Amino acid sequence: MKLSLSTRIARRTLGGLPTPRFAVSWEPGLSVPMADGVDLSADHYFPDPAAVQDFPTLVVRSPYGRGFPWAALYGVAFAEQGFHVLIQSARGTAGSGGVFQPWRDDGPDGRATIAWLRRQVWFDGRLGLVGPSAMAYAQWSLAADPPPELKAMVVHVPLHNPHGFFHRNGLFALEDALIATTAVQTQHLGPRRFLGATLRLARSMKRIVRAESPVEAYAQVMGRSPAFLTGAVAHPDAADGYWQGTDLLAGAADFEVPTLVVSGWSDVALDQALQQYARLPSGRRSLLVGPWTHTTTLQRGVGTVFAESVTWLRGHLVDPAPPKGRVRVAVGGTGSTGSSGGSSSEWRELPTWPPAAVPVAWYPHPDGGLSREPPQSGAAGTAAGTVRYDPADPTPSVGGSGLAQKAGTRDNRALERRGDVLVFTSPPLTEAIEVVGAVAAEILADPGGQAPSATLFVRLCDVDERGRSWNVCDGIARVTGTDPGSRRTAVTIAMSSTAHRFRPGHRIRVQISGGAHPRFAAGHEAFHVAIRPGSAIVLPVA
Repeated sequence: MKLSLSTRIARRTLGGLPTPRFAVSWEPGLSVPMADGVDLSADHYFPDPAAVQDFPTLVVRSPYGRGFPWAALYGVAFAEQGFHVLIQSARGTAGSGGVFQPWRDDGPDGRATIAWLRRQVWFDGRLGLVGPSAMAYAQWSLAADPPPELKAMVVHVPLHNPHGFFHRNGLFALEDALIATTAVQTQHLGPRRFLGATLRLARSMKRIVRAESPVEAYAQVMGRSPAFLTGAVAHPDAADGYWQGTDLLAGAADFEVPTLVVSGWSDVALDQALQQYARLPSGRRSLLVGPWTHTTTLQRGVGTVFAESVTWLRGHLVDPAPPKGRVRVAVGGTGSTGSSGGSSSEWRELPTWPPAAVPVAWYPHPDGGLSREPPQSGAAGTAAGTVRYDPADPTPSVGGSGLAQKAGTRDNRALERRGDVLVFTSPPLTEAIEVVGAVAAEILADPGGQAPSATLFVRLCDVDERGRSWNVCDGIARVTGTDPGSRRTAVTIAMSSTAHRFRPGHRIRVQISGGAHPRFAAGHEAFHVAIRPGSAIVLPVA
């Protein structure tokens, strides 16, 4: 059957993809039976005419529908390169039967789908999986006990641990949770419904996130709060039985399927992507990390991501010799400085991830300086600064990892002028410093004892010659207890990973504040935390 007009138009908007090798046809609305008798809907895209030769098959299992943009981005684009592509809607979405239960049915339904594939005349026994985000979760649900036909996977901006998405170091990821919920609830209903819901959420976001109960406010604006959102809020502890079996890496001993892992330095799934890469055996894994967010990976990065994906899949499903695994990352701060996104990046191949690096500590000083030398002994009793948090005016989030349009690298100068943000800045660098790997802050904190718990948000920035402060990476954590007999407590704050070059003439900057709202849910109590001498940010210097 000829492709729909909307899919043909969507395909023409995808720039940077290789020239098609085949024309494409499709079979829409296929019914795929599950083990419990529920039928799931699927669309089959294939090179036309497929009868000339055999082609391997890719499966994409989606809770976001099968239309825009997935039909063009995965169905047509991969079929043009010589693959059968089956895009299937998860149960309870986009015409599939049953009830949608996130994280619960992907394994059984995936296995039933492969059993159905074996009965199709066009399936030749060569199988690959591909897809982003929740579609990557569906892949990992099969990878722990893979069917024998499964020879390769490509996981884009991949999630394997839903608790880790909703809760970051004990803090609820409020803004991302609301945006993701809206996408899951409405994207499978079609572009018009999805766009309408997205605009409604955007118009009401400030009111929702400042409400006493944001989930209840979300329900008032959007019509309802689904069970998976209310459940995520009600169960903050990863050990709670609510999350049992949902962390797919924790529940599996080995992963043997050759896998390409794709993420971005501002991707909400970056930490999970790097965990997935680490669990795969050497020789059966590749890593691609670009200068992208969760959403721009398949927008600005679509050409690079697609080319790497096709090469990996064709290498394991078609070519006689599979490709060697590699690590390819975009190193930030290496190009010219733009007006709205910091310095551009250059691609670099590394021998492994993380590469060898030397941990170098940079210490904040009471005068606002940042240096490799700790404060002098005379300043031992002097706080480097005091973080003050006011729930009536929570410290706002600017850029960073997230699903919002404003995520990514942003100029932080307006944020740094606030009185509730501590700023520590190095002198201009005389030589370049390249930071590659996981960044962490080791904070000696004095919570002051007023609130049951406090929060510390720490961010690394690159200050250019014009004084613009571009965020590189960050992290957040709760400050709860103190050492026996002392008001001081040591807090380690993981700040994710990066690959960034601080150029000569630039300055390294560290921010410390009491939160980043609405990226993370704001606390309801005021607090202040003194940052004591000896606190440091530890950079892995290549």
